[in-house]
Amino acid sequence: MTTKTIVIDHGSGFVKAGLAGCNKPQMVLSNIVNYTPCQENPGPSYARRQVSLGIDFSHPDTFSYPTERGHVLNWEGVEHIWSFIMNEYREEHEDCPVLITESPFWEPTDRKKTLEIMFEYLHVPTLLLADQLNMSLYSSGHLTGMVVDSGYGLTQVKCFHQGYPVHSSCQMLEFAGQDLSAYLCKSLFKDDADPRNLFQMETVNHTQKRKCYVPNNLAEVLFQCTPSSSDKDLMYQLPDGTMMELTPMEQIAPEMFFSPQVFNLPGPSIPQLLLESLKTCDSSLHPMLMSHVVVCGGNTMYPGFSDRLYNELATSDLLSSTNASLWVGSDRNFSVWLGASVVAQLSSFKSQWVTREQYEEDGKV
Repeated sequence: MTTKTIVIDHGSGFVKAGLAGCNKPQMVLSNIVNYTPCQENPGPSYARRQVSLGIDFSHPDTFSYPTERGHVLNWEGVEHIWSFIMNEYREEHEDCPVLITESPFWEPTDRKKTLEIMFEYLHVPTLLLADQLNMSLYSSGHLTGMVVDSGYGLTQVKCFHQGYPVHSSCQMLEFAGQDLSAYLCKSLFKDDADPRNLFQMETVNHTQKRKCYVPNNLAEVLFQCTPSSSDKDLMYQLPDGTMMELTPMEQIAPEMFFSPQVFNLPGPSIPQLLLESLKTCDSSLHPMLMSHVVVCGGNTMYPGFSDRLYNELATSDLLSSTNASLWVGSDRNFSVWLGASVVAQLSSFKSQWVTREQYEEDGKV
């Protein structure tokens, strides 16, 4: 592609967007829209509202997530977010091609709706839909390996050989960052916990970023879990200045990805998910696949996550004779977008782009 391409990775937690070829997405938006009353708009009740980005602090109960756990629940909200992104870039880059990453849960109807929005409402010239996990692999510069992605709504594992997915290897958990946030909210605020309370949302987010980690040895942490009000490491200042005492279990909340049973959650753990994915592949491929395991997604940013994953794999009976090598990029929370940014510039994907003319000739399907 000779012109600049707009790359959009629409996740369950955040929407990353920017121009292909850049080192990072230039826009990172929360996957949130809000609906506020609009008296100027006459008509039925559903029409007397105005959609906008983010949370309206004057109407804090009106926000919603257009996509959840990889499923599109509100196409109007999705279209509003995409329209905002396109308008931001079109002043300087009019008539740009667009690449959108797609969730593994997308059905043909979701792809059809995406084409409809992009070609009929946003009038893009060409469009490419790209698999999210495949894009993460491209961000690492390899064509063969495994991808472990744990984001806000989903945790996924898939194997790739020479750039093509091993479809039987796809393993997925509808368990991810939003579940960790829910656990912390309930633990911190007890019976008053409200996942839509803005103060509680900010407190949980602040706590996750500043205090949470994955321990090297869970047994040692559990052994040391004795209450001690004098332990300064457990005292934590909230964004409003209030002091709160964190329990050790709250600090190691990301451990739930490795020991879900400790938190009364169903399994499997992420290491188990990875091994289950590997078992579906021919054993002759195991050394190549394990030699390049791409670790990405926001949950993998917790301190200690990659070290713990490597140790779990290294001690596995299945991998005792295989040298596992983890690829952990510094911007791994943007891996999908970064890989898509690379793919948007590759001539090898030229045949996969859909033009507006093709869309119209094929009966808009």
